[in-house]
Amino acid sequence: MRKSDKYIPALGREWLTPLYDPLIRWAIPEAKLKTRLVDQAHIEAGHRVLDLGCGTGTLAILVKQVCPQSGVGGLDGDPKILEIARGKAERARVRIAFDLGMAIELPYPDNIFDHVLSSFVLHHLTTENKARTFKEDYRVLQPGGQLRFLDLGRPHGAYAVLISRILRRFEETLDNLQGRLPDMIRDAGFHQVDEPERRTTVFGTISLYTGRKP
Repeated sequence: MRKSDKYIPALGREWLTPLYDPLIRWAIPEAKLKTRLVDQAHIEAGHRVLDLGCGTGTLAILVKQVCPQSGVGGLDGDPKILEIARGKAERARVRIAFDLGMAIELPYPDNIFDHVLSSFVLHHLTTENKARTFKEDYRVLQPGGQLRFLDLGRPHGAYAVLISRILRRFEETLDNLQGRLPDMIRDAGFHQVDEPERRTTVFGTISLYTGRKP
């Protein structure tokens, strides 16, 4: 495994993993953003949905609650955070298949999902691994399937620009902050690529990105 492929825990250190949910709730309007993401996906009964980089399972659980007849799976590279996700799903009384794996090499066959959703994962990846991830997303989606994710975007507003000057020090965030993600999604083969929404948060501009497999 190359150094760039090594899994990095959501908050950078394994011992911080239990703090992930409360920190995210403090820093961003998580519930509103993820609800908008799910609402705009128009998930229907029988659709198969992957929450890519599912973390503690918040998004996957929301999908299952909004559309109980959908088939929902979550994938993450951190076994400890997956245990948290499984516990949350059990308490919410929803059935979700949580798998251990990496976004750059998905353990699924071609053309299996109707939707690939993700939240706050791409800014952890190098440019090369973002490109590999988008190609894997394309591979596992059915024709007509949707890619839809939330992540750091090009800064809008004085506060977001100020925060971006700090975040630019990290290689993994440059693609986001320089507005390269839409072109990278197109390069993977997606059509109808768009950035329909953005919101300013403690971490700067959070954008919703979309694409469709032709």
